[in-house]
Amino acid sequence: MTTKTNTDGTETDVSMTRMAENLKKVERLTERFGQVMANRQTHQPALDGPNQELFAKAGQAYLSEAMTNPAKLMEHQMGYWTKTVTHFMEVQQALAKGTLEAPENKMPKDRRFANPLWETHPYFSYVRQQYQINAEAVAQAVDAVTDMEPREKQRLAYFSNQIIDLMSPTNFLATNPDALQRAVDTEGESLIKGLENLISDLEANDGELIVKLADDSAFTLGENIATAPGKVVFRNRMFELIQYSPTTDQVHETPLLIFPPWINKFYILDLKAQNSLVKWVTDQGYTLFMVSWVNPDATYRDVGMEDYIEDGYLTAFREVKAITGEKKVNAVGYCIAGTTLALTLSLMKQRGDKSVKSATFFTALTDFSDQGEFKPFLTDDFIDGIEAETADKGILPSIVMARTFSFLRSNDLVYGPAVKSYMMGETPPAFDLLYWNGDGANLPAKMAMQYLRGLCQGNKLADGGFDLAGNHLVLDEVDVPICAVACETDHIAPWKDSYRGVQQMGSKDKTFIMTQSGHIAGIVNPPSKGKYGHYVNDDMGLSHEDWLEGAEFTEGSWWPRWEKWLKKRSGKMIPARQPGEGGRKIISDAPGEYVAKKANR
Repeated sequence: MTTKTNTDGTETDVSMTRMAENLKKVERLTERFGQVMANRQTHQPALDGPNQELFAKAGQAYLSEAMTNPAKLMEHQMGYWTKTVTHFMEVQQALAKGTLEAPENKMPKDRRFANPLWETHPYFSYVRQQYQINAEAVAQAVDAVTDMEPREKQRLAYFSNQIIDLMSPTNFLATNPDALQRAVDTEGESLIKGLENLISDLEANDGELIVKLADDSAFTLGENIATAPGKVVFRNRMFELIQYSPTTDQVHETPLLIFPPWINKFYILDLKAQNSLVKWVTDQGYTLFMVSWVNPDATYRDVGMEDYIEDGYLTAFREVKAITGEKKVNAVGYCIAGTTLALTLSLMKQRGDKSVKSATFFTALTDFSDQGEFKPFLTDDFIDGIEAETADKGILPSIVMARTFSFLRSNDLVYGPAVKSYMMGETPPAFDLLYWNGDGANLPAKMAMQYLRGLCQGNKLADGGFDLAGNHLVLDEVDVPICAVACETDHIAPWKDSYRGVQQMGSKDKTFIMTQSGHIAGIVNPPSKGKYGHYVNDDMGLSHEDWLEGAEFTEGSWWPRWEKWLKKRSGKMIPARQPGEGGRKIISDAPGEYVAKKANR
């Protein structure tokens, strides 16, 4: 017992005092938990997982396989029984020796089980190996199902893996040695802190559980993130237009306009000076404009992709030309903004509008025939649920997309952070990229369904054309000079799918760059880092396999290669333009107001 002597000579049991304090904390936290759950906003059940039909089909297919090929089923069962019973016997034999030792671990390495106790302690070793044996058996059972359509089997595999990941012993206090040791070392304080973190996350999301990945108190827009100097020079209901201050005495005469995705905020391209594409581009001598999209609420219910084009893209082109006095603009579209840039270019072709001198696409899909890892979420039951959700709320809430993206990498973006926050009581790291990742945006109801039904599910742009506001938009009408950048390990916009879409565009001047890494790190890859390399191949008539086989690999960032391409299409050098020249009204300093609006949850 630890005691302290009071001023009056009496002694107080420190442990009992701390226990009483913690009990009061638990009582207050319980009240908060009850309040947040009582006011919890509900959503469509279809958004939580597949309907029962998928698992019913899987059960029928498994039974059918058992009837037609019982030997195969028996082989799987015997293999599972043999492994689990053998492991049990090995544990018993080890314990019978009278020493607290675990038998040899014969299962594959897994970074979730880094604590040495998973190898050496009989209890934790047993729990871990039995879990891995069971996980292996489930994976084999799914793989053995043959009487299912490939699309449904892929969904079955995905959701089965989600269940496997959820049931990992690292996700439960009683079977997580790190969390248990932390609780002992802190006399339970880590669990109190973890409960506080859990309730805070629930409160921040109206009762929905979204694990906070970064310490949002560590960042302030315009102060230590999104800091590139500039001015908001235009604003309408769809976007703010930022003109960045030049950092060189002279600039290329053709301005550059970037359209970021409106699923997230634009400042992924301006996290900090060291990796800011905004700063780097201005340092190369360009007049740079950035679109900062509005974060829509329910009043944007009837805003469609045609509004993003007319009141977004086309309006931005007009404003940039008016500000600079130029007749043409170089454009960049990132992710969904690249998809929409392709739609816009087709429309401009039909209207005879030649305002765009060249187009660059960052990780943009225009051919959705292979939906990759998103395929489990693009079936009718899930999209029907989204449609009902948007009809109810007027928007597709940011939380739905955030959760979907997170579960594509559930161990890294859900369970791992949840263990650290809720069981270890750790404060999320002050990491700018993760802060941006959590700063999502809503989608208008109409636009979301046009995108999901018409493009993602129907693949109409690449397959015959996409009808929008009385126009039939097609890929082969995209005929301006094109540079497309895709990322090797991108699970959101796979590079081979991006490549296939660019192949179908009508331009005779095409450059395709495939950079190493993924959807974000592959793009935000400044030359100063000396990290990921990139591939190029001028022959765009090849299959993606042959293109890569014949591609030239270059160490380091793709940024200088793209800038060399852009320079040839950006005209002569002229005196640098300052925001506000020519009487243009300055609305506010960058990064503006729209970027600061948080998403409805």
